[in-house]
Amino acid sequence: MNAVIIAVVLMLGLSLARVNVVIALITSALVAGLAAGLGLGDTISAFNAGLGGGAEVALAYALLGAFAVALAHTGITDLLSRAIIRRLGGTPDAGAVRNVRILLLMAILAMAVMSQNLVPVHIAFIPILIPPLLHVISSLRLDRRLVACIITFGLVTTYMALPVGFGLIFQEGLLLQNLLGNGLGELVEGGDIAPLVVSDIANAMVIPAIGMILGLLVAVFISYRQPRDYDEAKILATEPEHTELNPRRIQVALVAIVAALAVQLWTGSMIFGALIGFVILSVAGIDKAEISAQDAFTKGVHMMANIGFIMIAAKGFAEVVKATGEVPMLVESVQGIIGDNKALAAFMMLFVGLVITMGIGSSFSTIPIIATIYVPLGLSFGFSVPAIIALVGTAAALGDAGSPASDSTLGPTSGLNADGQHDHIRDTVIPTFVHFNLPLLAAGWVAAMVL
Repeated sequence: MNAVIIAVVLMLGLSLARVNVVIALITSALVAGLAAGLGLGDTISAFNAGLGGGAEVALAYALLGAFAVALAHTGITDLLSRAIIRRLGGTPDAGAVRNVRILLLMAILAMAVMSQNLVPVHIAFIPILIPPLLHVISSLRLDRRLVACIITFGLVTTYMALPVGFGLIFQEGLLLQNLLGNGLGELVEGGDIAPLVVSDIANAMVIPAIGMILGLLVAVFISYRQPRDYDEAKILATEPEHTELNPRRIQVALVAIVAALAVQLWTGSMIFGALIGFVILSVAGIDKAEISAQDAFTKGVHMMANIGFIMIAAKGFAEVVKATGEVPMLVESVQGIIGDNKALAAFMMLFVGLVITMGIGSSFSTIPIIATIYVPLGLSFGFSVPAIIALVGTAAALGDAGSPASDSTLGPTSGLNADGQHDHIRDTVIPTFVHFNLPLLAAGWVAAMVL
């Protein structure tokens, strides 16, 4: 059997068996090398050679985590939650319920979107912002499954469609670099040949993003439009205590956010953007009596460390897969089974991407693995460059919104389950899987066929 298939199946099996993903990736890489006859020494050398490819993304995540923790200790997220509560507070009359619901959901969606680009704190805002809003959500009789879908939509669609913040990491730092590294270096359009750039990635991901939008509309207007009641006593028992806000620290936080975004856009680097933001907050933004700058950095790195190590290990895994030399044989065998059926090939590539991402739990960590196989496979089937971009990008994003181990599902649950009334699997994972993964699967297939 092909060593690549053995490695991917083993990696998925170990991940689904709840073995740590980093351990699963290292073990599978070792098995792939030995199965291909590389020998232990060559396998380890290939794995080590690939590790450096994930270091930049891992460092960016670590610094963003530190920035997020420091930002949370300025009180700005608490200020936002209190502003929403004041605006929505009280018991709205029946005629105003609809407008108040829309305003609240739009505010939560805006926070989820901004957490990926404007204020790149990822999921760190959720356990800070959402628990204080549970009383309002209950008063409006909103279904928390809808709120989970809205948060996940903002987290996933933003990095898929916008090359800013985490979207810059996904589209340029991971997707573009791995496409280039696997032989997809030029875009042919109208007879002209041009180097592949990040804007080409964003353009190819428009149709998959539309699939996410359609899934959100179904969740809002069909699936979860009916009122749902929760135990008010449990909510009141877990409401956080309000602390006094410091206006000066809020001002420093705003300066840090603007500076981080400006440096990111100027340098094209999330690392230096997050670094500047963290330095500003460390000097004048956080309450030193509450947390030191060193503790904020340590907590932030700890929060993002799992994703960073998965990305590093995934690059090592991908390098071993390349070193086996069995990717071309896998491509030929797939062609022999499917023939010239591009429609079936596109579906199978997306479906396998869904399974892999569900097993790993991170679309960011999946890209180095599937790009190694999908770029030559897509070229062999005659897909255009934009179609291959859409296939790899969609296959990576598939499963992110529906994996029990994904940040995009764990984040919403961490906030919505503060009072124990929101089940992770039934109320977050299944709703997001149905409303986002299935439409994304269909939209990705359409993109592969029409681009």
